[in-house]
Amino acid sequence: MNIDQLISPAVPVLLPTDTGSHALEVMDDNSFTELPVVSEDNYVALVQEHDILDWKTPQDALSTSTFLNYRPAITASGHPFEALRIVHQMNLSVLPVIDHEQKYVGSVTKDTLLAYMTQNSGIENPGGIIVLEIPPRNYTLYEIARICENEDVIILNVQVFTNEQGQLEVTLKLNRSSLDAVVSSFERHKYHVKEVYGDENKKDDITDKYNLLMNYLNM
Repeated sequence: MNIDQLISPAVPVLLPTDTGSHALEVMDDNSFTELPVVSEDNYVALVQEHDILDWKTPQDALSTSTFLNYRPAITASGHPFEALRIVHQMNLSVLPVIDHEQKYVGSVTKDTLLAYMTQNSGIENPGGIIVLEIPPRNYTLYEIARICENEDVIILNVQVFTNEQGQLEVTLKLNRSSLDAVVSSFERHKYHVKEVYGDENKKDDITDKYNLLMNYLNM
């Protein structure tokens, strides 16, 4: 999916002739902390609320300010993952979308991107989560998938990042909540299972309850 399919019609645009005070009113009315400035379909800049609040003459036109040099954007053919990376790194609520001629196409919002991630990452599907900690040189998604498939478990989503110790943390969203078999399989293959979110301890809970019952009957 290209990012232009996620453009939100709810994002208004500002003109260079608009005053800073007007820009603040539009931001407040629409619950955004930044808005794009557009002139004759050309993307001029992304104006941020804090810049206007720090401006000594907010009654003047935005074109007279010194902060119309901030132009984060993504091309219309970009992927939502890239848009989400930019939004996260720059702490934006709005990201302008442009074509290859710098023409303004529209804007995507952080909320729209998060909704896309939730709907398309398998997060909404039932199932458990396993987090593996792996040295980078030992990481192979093929082997991880093979271990899951051998236990008749399907990987719905994979997220990988490097932690402070330089190890890869591989988060697996699986289609099953009962994870004791696949956890045991990973451990047999010498994987460090760092975290598990599911019903992998169900068998242990039943055993503990059985032992408590036996102890009670023997009293």
